[in-house]
Amino acid sequence: MADTMVVYTHPECSYSGALKAELDDLGAEYLEIDLALKPEEWATLEALTGGERITPVSVEGDFVSIGFHGVG
Repeated sequence: MADTMVVYTHPECSYSGALKAELDDLGAEYLEIDLALKPEEWATLEALTGGERITPVSVEGDFVSIGFHGVG
């Protein structure tokens, strides 16, 4: 069974919305962590990004993608 993609987002980030819309259009399953609702997760995000507070960040298994690059 594949790892569930985890997507760290922030509501003020238009790229977060773009990534979620593209994943939804593709029918991809993912777990969203909205950093506005779960500010304690900033530490996890910063560990993934080398200290940067940037969204979106997606994690699938050992693969981490920072920013929105377009999925399809």
